[in-house]
Amino acid sequence: MNVTKKRWYKLDNAAKMIPSTTHFANTRVFRICCELTEEVVPVILQEALDATVKSFPYFNSILRKGLFWYYLEETDHTVRVRQDDLPACSALYRPGKKDLLYRVNYFGKRLNMEMYHVLADGTGAFVFFRRLVTNYLIRRHPEAGTDDRELMGMTEEENVRDAFNHYYTKGRGLSQLKSMSTHWAFRLKGPRDANMENHLVEGVISTKDFVALSHRYETTVGILSVALYIEAIIEGMNMRERNRKMIVISVPVNLRQYFPSSTNRNFFGVIMIRYLPGNYSGDLNEIIQSVKDSFSSQLSEEKIKKTMSSYAALEHNVGIKVIPLILKDLGMQGFSVVSQMGVTCSVSNMGRIEMPKALSPYINYFSAFTTAPTAQITIATFGDKMTFGWASGIATHQVMRAFYRKLNERGISSVIATNDYDAQEDLLSGEDKEVAHAKL
Repeated sequence: MNVTKKRWYKLDNAAKMIPSTTHFANTRVFRICCELTEEVVPVILQEALDATVKSFPYFNSILRKGLFWYYLEETDHTVRVRQDDLPACSALYRPGKKDLLYRVNYFGKRLNMEMYHVLADGTGAFVFFRRLVTNYLIRRHPEAGTDDRELMGMTEEENVRDAFNHYYTKGRGLSQLKSMSTHWAFRLKGPRDANMENHLVEGVISTKDFVALSHRYETTVGILSVALYIEAIIEGMNMRERNRKMIVISVPVNLRQYFPSSTNRNFFGVIMIRYLPGNYSGDLNEIIQSVKDSFSSQLSEEKIKKTMSSYAALEHNVGIKVIPLILKDLGMQGFSVVSQMGVTCSVSNMGRIEMPKALSPYINYFSAFTTAPTAQITIATFGDKMTFGWASGIATHQVMRAFYRKLNERGISSVIATNDYDAQEDLLSGEDKEVAHAKL
């Protein structure tokens, strides 16, 4: 009897801390959504998923514990499409259970994929999701006259390569990580959800209007997004906090922009945008200039290379390698608690999303949500629709209400949806805004 040996993978460097720091609402699960122009047909969606997985066998893996590290093991299990009936970004990893680390569901016109961050970052996961949506639409609308050949990329070996390890060069290592530490940051306040579930808020605006606003301020879309978010946070701070606490926004950076890689696994770094709100006089240009300076100083090629190698240095450190996993878990949990105290929240920009031209008329927009210790905004752009997806275990939404009001004051209206049926009064802030209780 021939038994096929199961393929297994070491966790990439960014994934190593994730299992140890998964708890409560911070499930380390992210959700990518595509709202279509018509209701999803589940039978066709299942066919599309089955076809997509054949090209991405790595995603059909379960998380296992080793003596020194966690690792991924391929399995014959398959994901079955189901109607979205779970709380958003519910846990996918349960210690000791042989569960797949992603799910695909739908509700009305929305097609969703949720994935545990151990498998991939947003960029890598979106390669899979983009293929899934394409496979669905070419089956749903064969008259469109397209197929998935436009999406063909590199070989499977290249797609699952650990890019951190591939580009690692021995350097400053752990000392560089220490230099990246920050001061205690202002922390978002509010009651936590009683059931430890995530609250999602999705805002859709015009891409053209936001790009025009960024040109007005002579800056980029990414910098303006972070600056507006900082301005919204300041509004909720009292004067004592403004003078004593720094706002620190963590911004994930796609390292594929700096190192040639087609990996679908995690390959990102993080920069920290710091702003002392006591310096704010009410002029957004002041925040924009500060954010611009932070981006410029931290995104130099030399700084990015040092930072990337610092992440990989943890894995290559001999002393850390031989520590049993149970002790590593405790150490990483402690490191996570301390590091969280230095971050106010996160802003991630997935950038402009491209789809085959023949299929674009069947797509309304894309959006994404990422769980975090406090909160995270994930930005996605498709055509003339730009979405801001907020995910947080905090049960109130004052910061996002202020954020959309800041946009409204500058002539940009928003259509807002939420999975929180008690949030209507909390989110309304302008006659030109709509609040839709959607299944997010």
